[in-house]
Amino acid sequence: MVAALPSSRGAIRRAGTGQGRLFGRDAATLPGLPRWPFTAMFALFPLWWLLGPGEVMWIVLAAIMLLYLLRRGHIEVPRGFGIWLLFLLWMVFSVIGIDTGGRLVGFLYRALLYLAVTVIFLYVFNARTTLSARYVAGVLTVFWLIVVAGGYLGVFFPVLAIHTPFGLVLPESISSNELVQEMVVRRTTQYNPDGWLKLDPRPSAPFLYTNGWGNAYSMLLPIVIGYMVEVRRERRFWWLLIAIPVSFVPAFLTLNRGMFIGLGLALVYVAARAVIRGNLRVILALGALLLVVAGAFATLPIADRLTDRVSTSSTTEDRAGLYEETFTRTLDAPLFGYGAPRPSEKAGVPSAGTQGQIWMVMFSQGFPGVLFFVGWFVWAFFRSLPARDPIGLACNTVLLVIIVESSYYGIMTAGIAVAMIAAALTMRSGQRPEEQYLSPAQGVGYTGAKVAAVPRSQH
Repeated sequence: MVAALPSSRGAIRRAGTGQGRLFGRDAATLPGLPRWPFTAMFALFPLWWLLGPGEVMWIVLAAIMLLYLLRRGHIEVPRGFGIWLLFLLWMVFSVIGIDTGGRLVGFLYRALLYLAVTVIFLYVFNARTTLSARYVAGVLTVFWLIVVAGGYLGVFFPVLAIHTPFGLVLPESISSNELVQEMVVRRTTQYNPDGWLKLDPRPSAPFLYTNGWGNAYSMLLPIVIGYMVEVRRERRFWWLLIAIPVSFVPAFLTLNRGMFIGLGLALVYVAARAVIRGNLRVILALGALLLVVAGAFATLPIADRLTDRVSTSSTTEDRAGLYEETFTRTLDAPLFGYGAPRPSEKAGVPSAGTQGQIWMVMFSQGFPGVLFFVGWFVWAFFRSLPARDPIGLACNTVLLVIIVESSYYGIMTAGIAVAMIAAALTMRSGQRPEEQYLSPAQGVGYTGAKVAAVPRSQH
């Protein structure tokens, strides 16, 4: 139920105290949301990977987050959040396009992932007192280090396969599914030694696919750099300064062109903002980073491998044809789409509605669905433009990168989770006096009042 509630004097911030009341209750007295579910998602990801579930554990931990939110009550949301809620609603309606049991299972899995990242957003947005921007960026930096370590695992052990306990507890009818099989038998690279295309192994651990690795790496690196600036007077700064060039080895060996585009866009964007503001230190730092990248590119056999991949692979032409087919077939189901990807009409080509999140949403949820999906991230990007602090600028950059990369990457789940966290951090730090809230008892509405001011150190 949605209800607009009138303004209440009890919710007005008391002048000079920096505290406020929500429906007769001090906002400062609301119990803090614990850090551990958020931390467990990312810092314990190697455990989830080795056990088998991987990102599925994020659904479980998001359910725990939701219980904490409901138990505390007064779940605040930012302006514009309705765009994302409209996408979720449209996604649910698109189930009418599902025509087989197998596609229904896939639909339910993706729906749960969408709901999970929604809960992550709400949790970070509301946990101002426990999940500071610096702490969140620190946890994501740990996750980035895990991604880099997984990349090196693929470099040194390219044919390693780990049979996880997850496969032992699943019935044969489920574990025989292609996607589930890739989860229960974890591999460190995306590599087929028996394939007719002779391509080198490309690191993918701790994700299923190399593109997932590249998407996560390119989304996390700006936040890592923003975190480095925050801790520049601490010892960890120097360790991260060493870790960044070290991470270039598995990153380059993925031969992930989409990742290169995303990182190049981030570099140009941050440089442009630095030039506009006349920030000489940032310009010099970016110049030094470019020199390191150029040195790594010259030292590692990247150019030759990229040339070989382009000459032996027809992925660019295949994608162009697939995107054309996806758009054309969506015209036959423009309102709610097909609910899920479906096999291509051309032999030897991936399913229509794959090879890019935007195309998946378009094909699965129709044109209104993709409009809401993209519209949310565009809104979040422009909402975060005023960010000036290092982590805020990094989050703003991440939101730009996700808009571009979603056109050729499947960004679920790491990419979209990081983007939602970035949106939550920037939206809560630039929050306006008027707040929205979600309350199990009273629905959604504007209080028309000011809530507690959060000290700058907690942003």
